[in-house]
Amino acid sequence: MRKTLLLGGALFAVAMNVSADEPIDTLKLQELQEVQVVSTRANKKTPVAYSDMNKAQLKEINHGKDIPQLLNITPSVTTSSDAGMGVGYTGIHVRGTDPTRINITVNGIPINDAQSAQTYWVNMGDFASSVESMQVQRGVGTSTNGAAAFGATVNMQTENIGMKPYFGVDLAGGSYGTHKETVRFSTGMMKEHWGIQGRLSTIGSDGYIDRASSRLWSYFLQGGYFDEKTVLKFITFNGMEKTYMAWDYATREQLNTLGRTYNPSGEYTDANGNTAYYKNQTDNYMQQHYHLVLNQILSNYLTLNATLHYTHGFGYYQQYKTNQKLYKYHLEELGKRSDLVRQKRMLNDFSGAVASLNYNNRRGLTMNIGGAYSYFDANHYGRVKWLRVLNNGQDPTEDTENLFHKYYDNGAMKKDGNIYGKVNYEFMPGLSAYLDLQYRYVRYKMTGMSQEFDDNHNQRPLDANVKYHFFNPKFGLTYQFAPGHTAYASYAIAHKEPTRNDFEDMLSEAEEVNPVAERLNDLEAGYQFTGSNFSAGVNFYWMVYDNQFVLTGAQDSNGEMVARNIKDSYRMGVELTAGWRPFKGFRWDASATWSKNRAKNMELTIIDPMTWEMSKANVGETHLAFSPDWIVNNVVSYEFKGLKATVTNKYVSEQYMTNSDFRTFIDDDNGGKEESAMIDEFFTTDIDLSYTFKVKGLKSITIGASVYNLFSAKYENNGACGLNFRKNASGQVEAFNNHDLGFWTYSVYSAQAPRHFLAHLSVTL
Repeated sequence: MRKTLLLGGALFAVAMNVSADEPIDTLKLQELQEVQVVSTRANKKTPVAYSDMNKAQLKEINHGKDIPQLLNITPSVTTSSDAGMGVGYTGIHVRGTDPTRINITVNGIPINDAQSAQTYWVNMGDFASSVESMQVQRGVGTSTNGAAAFGATVNMQTENIGMKPYFGVDLAGGSYGTHKETVRFSTGMMKEHWGIQGRLSTIGSDGYIDRASSRLWSYFLQGGYFDEKTVLKFITFNGMEKTYMAWDYATREQLNTLGRTYNPSGEYTDANGNTAYYKNQTDNYMQQHYHLVLNQILSNYLTLNATLHYTHGFGYYQQYKTNQKLYKYHLEELGKRSDLVRQKRMLNDFSGAVASLNYNNRRGLTMNIGGAYSYFDANHYGRVKWLRVLNNGQDPTEDTENLFHKYYDNGAMKKDGNIYGKVNYEFMPGLSAYLDLQYRYVRYKMTGMSQEFDDNHNQRPLDANVKYHFFNPKFGLTYQFAPGHTAYASYAIAHKEPTRNDFEDMLSEAEEVNPVAERLNDLEAGYQFTGSNFSAGVNFYWMVYDNQFVLTGAQDSNGEMVARNIKDSYRMGVELTAGWRPFKGFRWDASATWSKNRAKNMELTIIDPMTWEMSKANVGETHLAFSPDWIVNNVVSYEFKGLKATVTNKYVSEQYMTNSDFRTFIDDDNGGKEESAMIDEFFTTDIDLSYTFKVKGLKSITIGASVYNLFSAKYENNGACGLNFRKNASGQVEAFNNHDLGFWTYSVYSAQAPRHFLAHLSVTL
């Protein structure tokens, strides 16, 4: 609260010293507020592949599901949902790259967690209701702030404060206890220069998967001073969540015998020998953001954006863990093994500044100079709250008396700074050249003890002090050779540092290998046609990586996905888009991506099951995990006198869950039965019907219903897989599972909800 008052006071003091010229008009107000994303956005003359979504488009599909689900209809995108409903823990992949390689910004401010590079959408419930526009740049894209873009950039601009006041309520409710309640308001312009706008939301869902409930609370509030050349805004938003874990997933056998909603998270055997589920197997987190934004018109050609930001986060997750080795918790004096409840806590602060100077001579030359600096500080520690060996009959939801035992404690500090310069110059009619140069400096320091132990029961330190210097050049050409016809080509280089998880997960490896930074060379070329009723585009990409971090398919002891450096790999593909409006009210949009995602000279570790001796085998070129060959979207909509109907189809081809190219593994425990290591292809259909009324005294009232997965397709869109490899009698490499010999291979899946619906109502005064 004190920080809020200080920042609010700074806003008031600065605004009082800004001279007022004359009342600002609507167009000027909009342009001024968009200055804050100008330097990091692509436009028609930028030679990169991108998609835009405006406020109206977002509102049509924003009925309570997370932002990844709203972006699911954009090219080359696949999504995941642990709870199976698109609410709670959700993720987004673009061109096969995982969420840690997708740069997310809000008004140019990095949103990716500084140490994991993840964006936890569960902390940003209903944030789409406060977004003015969203741009997805595929590939390296343009220089931006924060985490490097190795697959895409998602650039969000928060809602503008308009000229006129409004008050609105959005409600939604439907299957599996899912509901959304949003109240939003704006004062419009008060005394011609002041405005306040905000939102308060709750979202809840029981989840399709058993116990996979989500409870999300959030708000967004901004206030600003506006004149003809200046916008000064204070923005604050918050997200709080309580989510039951569902990221352990289920095997095929469990899905078939125990049902597709089966959730193994929190499962244990109680003192009476009965199967029970720990009710506090939850993730709990709060994240508070503050932004102080200045947008200034310096001349007819020059604008300035400068933002100070601060984010505070705090939370924990709690797990029931069975049959744990007690030396790993410094409790060996109590025995060798026990069931226990552990809690992992995290506290972090993230602060910094971003700025850009933007020049446009209105005659074909634009230039941007910008950059950012941020400082991140975090503390992680784990503690044991309950032990079965101390009180076998006690309810594990009750803390063991006098036991809040801390078993690891480590901290992290990260400094991240970058500076970039961009030039786009139309040096002859229709032909523009683009140059974008960025330097980025990263220092990452970790100290303390990890949760990993060596074979001698010694706890491993999480100790790293690394610095990275990255130079990321980009250049390209855009040629509009005829009205509506545009061709472009670009080449970009990007680098990315390892994450905290990459360092920590390496500690559990038998062979100690330090993670190294990645490098991406991205070549893009495309063509776009835009006509009055028809548009189409094609984009070719060739992304060549050095030491790419790729998901292995395995999960670590926390349930998070493990990534490893692969020395040589590539992603290549073609993205097709089309839109057709043959008559008023009817619209058809489609996109299709074909891609080839491969690792070169892949080496597998071969184990002799009898002697445990290890060797290496080169299996050549293999598929990259979680990278489907085909992604197809189809959207057909029709609007007539307030009635709108939309049908959305999505097809995703099969996906390998490891980088080994093994589609199955031999399960010795089940008589040599073959088990799948693949995510099967799936096809889904959603429909939305809505009607907007004209009612005297109201700006709008819309009522509707959405039906998702109309034909109840049984599918999974995520999973995990860990394989062991051996050579059979013929000398061929095979994947296998044999618990008797101590080899654990697994393949688990994230089942998604069958047909379900949400009814929705939106009223604006």
